Amino acid sequence: MLDLKITGGTLIDGSGAPRRQGDLGIRDGRIVALGEVSEEARETLDASGCVVAPGFVDVHTHYDAQVFWDGTLSPSPYHGVTSVVGGNCGFSIAPLAPEAGPYLMRMLARVEGMPLASLEEGVPWDWTSFGEYLDGIEGTVAVNAGFMVGHCALRRVVMGERAVGHEASDEELAEMTALLRRSVEEGGLGFSSTISLTHNDAEGEPVPSRHASREELVALAGVLRDLPGTSLEFLPGVGAFSEEQKSLMTDLSLAARRPLNWNVLAPSASSTELSAAQISASDYARERGAEVVALTVPQSIQVRINLHSGFVFDAMHGWAPLFQLPIDARKQALADPAVRKQLDEDGNSEASGVFRGMAQWARMQIVETFSEETRDYQGCTVGEVAERMGVAPFDALCEVALADGLLTQFMPATASDSRADWEERAKYWQDDRTVIGASDAGAHLDMIDTFAFSTQVLGKGVREHGVLELEEAVRQLSDVPARLYGLRERGRLELGWHADLVVFDPEAVACGETYTRFDLPTGAGRLYADADGVHHVLVNGVEIVRDNKDLGARPGTVLRSGRDTELVEVPGPG
Repeated sequence: MLDLKITGGTLIDGSGAPRRQGDLGIRDGRIVALGEVSEEARETLDASGCVVAPGFVDVHTHYDAQVFWDGTLSPSPYHGVTSVVGGNCGFSIAPLAPEAGPYLMRMLARVEGMPLASLEEGVPWDWTSFGEYLDGIEGTVAVNAGFMVGHCALRRVVMGERAVGHEASDEELAEMTALLRRSVEEGGLGFSSTISLTHNDAEGEPVPSRHASREELVALAGVLRDLPGTSLEFLPGVGAFSEEQKSLMTDLSLAARRPLNWNVLAPSASSTELSAAQISASDYARERGAEVVALTVPQSIQVRINLHSGFVFDAMHGWAPLFQLPIDARKQALADPAVRKQLDEDGNSEASGVFRGMAQWARMQIVETFSEETRDYQGCTVGEVAERMGVAPFDALCEVALADGLLTQFMPATASDSRADWEERAKYWQDDRTVIGASDAGAHLDMIDTFAFSTQVLGKGVREHGVLELEEAVRQLSDVPARLYGLRERGRLELGWHADLVVFDPEAVACGETYTRFDLPTGAGRLYADADGVHHVLVNGVEIVRDNKDLGARPGTVLRSGRDTELVEVPGPG
């Protein structure tokens, strides 16, 4: 007898094959019947009018801390995601040492936008090895979850305070490579790192991985070569890539003999030259026997920034020292006309590079305010508020922020979200040099809403703009990322494979409106969006979500390299 039979649905199997009507049978967490299913079942689920598809795979999340206070790893499963990968950008929280914990905690609060009080209250910080970290979350998660081993944690555990400001000695590098090997042997999915200029720690200094030599990066990547089922993830920086950046990513892939995926490619109709320049890193790598894949965000990125965390603001020329100041001292600085004048000039200077465009203060929108004094400004542009105040735009921005305790959420002028933009994005979705993702779910909690990328693709990309067939969209959301990471028997509807499934209404599936939800430890807030049209989500044959409601089940597997992943190897030169 079957445990569950799903009847009357339209099967889209994730391979790209045409949809077909049929039933699906599940027993012991596996798909055991597809098509005409006559065997009786203990439970039957009617999927009439809906699509039955493999659960979606999100390879770029930061749920490393959230897993301790929210086993659902919301909002991902509500949007059809059944497998996630964390520990990206070099920012894992394992391995750990007692003296490393406080630093990593403050670093995450700054660079990944996680409230410090929530990290202190909601995470035990009581493990040492990577295996102990994974053991601690075993049996607590609704979805399948695997984690990369982050470069910053490795450096901080081995080098202590020397991790910032110093290259590793030969002895330190040997200890780091040994620690990475142990961490992967204990289940880590691979190695992640960053050299992006946007990544600074709580003191405003470059995060530990940014102090590594090229030789260190290549040596650590090389650890993966003889460890099965491992992957590489990397942030090379923003803007068009230099020859050095392309060469580095290529050498990392060759050292590991593994595909490397980098974050983030954000195509739009107005950035075709930049996208083409960035994707050329894949061609450069392939010519040399390596594999470099762009992680592409499938929607327009609506960025919310504030002067309290300072993330992104601190990437502008001359702004980093402001965010090294305590909040009260920072307020005093922002009230000083001379400081404002200098910040304005620095932000608009050529030295700010690609971040110079953010300094169009008048066009910046005030998305959310936090005081009676500023309530009427919500939804206005800074320019409109400046006119009402009779001051310059940058002065208006500072005045509003100061009245809100620096918490005001601003949205820089963003690219359009036209059909032409969706067509440009879809062109890259179908390119074998990319994989859809870049959700950053679990991070930048007051900043971006890319966590709902799957329902954005299905709702806007497929139904509203028609830039992709539904079968191909499902493949790109399930099988393509699963194959990149070598997830064993996940990502498609196939006999014998794990029953990770999503049942959704193709005429209604969409991402709801973004709002602030105050459900983090200590009552802190985060941006959130509900899903529309996603009716059932199953992981390993167990239903975890029904119509936006958590059913309380935690059947997710903690994914471990070699056991739950298989080798994805690149050929190497020649």
